[in-house]
Amino acid sequence: MKTLPPGFQAHLDGAATTVCWCWKLVRADATVLGFTDHDRDISFDGVVYEAASGFQASEIDSSIGLNVDDLDVDGALQSGRLSESELAAGAFDNAQVEIFAVNWQSPDQRVLLRKGHLGEISRGRGAFSAEVRGLADQLNQPFGRIYQFSCDADVGDTRCGVDLEQAAFKGQGTVATSDDNARFAASGLSGFADQWFQRGKITWVSGANAGRSMEVKSQVIDAAGNQIVELWQPMSEAVAPGDQFDIRAGCDKQFSTCRDKFANGVNFRGFPLMPGNDFAISYPNRGDADNDGSSRLAG
Repeated sequence: MKTLPPGFQAHLDGAATTVCWCWKLVRADATVLGFTDHDRDISFDGVVYEAASGFQASEIDSSIGLNVDDLDVDGALQSGRLSESELAAGAFDNAQVEIFAVNWQSPDQRVLLRKGHLGEISRGRGAFSAEVRGLADQLNQPFGRIYQFSCDADVGDTRCGVDLEQAAFKGQGTVATSDDNARFAASGLSGFADQWFQRGKITWVSGANAGRSMEVKSQVIDAAGNQIVELWQPMSEAVAPGDQFDIRAGCDKQFSTCRDKFANGVNFRGFPLMPGNDFAISYPNRGDADNDGSSRLAG
């Protein structure tokens, strides 16, 4: 049950209302943004809710129990604080969301209707659609460890323990030529073997993508001796010759890689000696009869 501030219930019970929607977004970098479907900016609690964003919301889906309550928010990329490049770069991924119903004539009359986070975001030409997931969505997420061959830690995290700042696991490169925003030739990586940085991460130091990161799909030396780097997804901005980056080694989460590449077998977080499916479903087989008529079991 929602408790409405004084006067708001009376306003809602009136013959005509002046109610709008306001959305507050808190990104992972602590940037706070406000948007509204009203035709003028609204301010409260130190946040300006911008009217020029073109936001429009679907109906809120509510249910009893642990089903996820969600809604969709559609908008045009009109706001100076809401750009296509930032959406593509993941700046709004999993951003915290608060949704208010507000009396735009008297913003102190408002109520917080939903609190959650952004889910899937799809982009079109000059517009976007974002899924807002309720708090119950966290109860649908898997937690805990899985009994499996491969390691369930991320290389370089506290459970892994590998220091990726070591010279053996970190390189500094410069884009020499670029095919597109996901594949380019680089200089400065000649001391590293093929695929040393596969499954690793690249972080841009300069250029239009400075400060952004992306996972590395492959890194090989071509016939001309150039280091060719390919990313899993294109960068949101152009990758141009002269752009500088840091690149760190990746791991395929296998015990042999952990032991041989990182000398970190003691911290391996998988179960490389677990029995496989063939062992789990195996059973004794009766062998050929012996000459004396007896039989023997063959494993």
